[in-house]
Amino acid sequence: MSHIGNAIARQEQTPASLIEQYKPELATVAASHIKVDTFARLAVGVLRQNPRLMEAAQANPASLMSALMTAARLGLEPGTEKFYLRPIKRKGRPEVQGIVGYQGIVELIYNAGAAASVVVEVVRQNDLFLWTPGALDEQHPPRWPGAMKQPFHQVDWFGDRGPLVGAYAYAVMQGGAISKVVVLNSSHIARAKAKSDGADGEYSPWRTDEEAMWLKTGARRLGKWVPTSSEKRSAVIERLDTPALVPAPLGEVDPDIEDEGPIDGELID
Repeated sequence: MSHIGNAIARQEQTPASLIEQYKPELATVAASHIKVDTFARLAVGVLRQNPRLMEAAQANPASLMSALMTAARLGLEPGTEKFYLRPIKRKGRPEVQGIVGYQGIVELIYNAGAAASVVVEVVRQNDLFLWTPGALDEQHPPRWPGAMKQPFHQVDWFGDRGPLVGAYAYAVMQGGAISKVVVLNSSHIARAKAKSDGADGEYSPWRTDEEAMWLKTGARRLGKWVPTSSEKRSAVIERLDTPALVPAPLGEVDPDIEDEGPIDGELID
């Protein structure tokens, strides 16, 4: 058990008082743009709004602090779509689990400063989705006729789009180049879900916000192909002793997503 876990075990505290006590530790690991007082207030507010989450935090305060340390290190607000806090049961005991959301991954990509825009979308059965990879950029001819730099996705926003069938993600870099295009079908998403701890639980995002988790799977795969950073680029420039790009260790933060690579070609369901 960590020194934080040992300290917590030696004393009875409310989750709110525990967060207050460990603000110095949060400040030590937090990304430079995080204001720890605001971060702590957000965390306490989320706990008070969710009785099940509060119960889990009281039952296992060390798990709460572990999740908050991760959120602070990545520079993401806890209890939001950037970084979920959810109650789970492990071996029958409630605890708090922190999960990086797709918006959090997109923020880490923007922080690095290499991407001008990030596209992460789901595809539904009645959408028109076309993707024939092979074109690099305007200076390089396509490798075969019909090759595309990025997918074509046409949606009837006011019609019945049907069930989810896939997801895709790519970034437009600062110089205009298109990053690796990640295209995932429903089988890839299903395998990612199967590796998610407690995916079928009552409060799992896979149940409460399935589309967001499909988006996250795409964003997570994109994060392997473009720079990510827990530090905002502007903050890095101001702090010359900090490396220009600080990789965000996504694999350590959220083990519920499998590591199989993206697929290129037509979306297959």
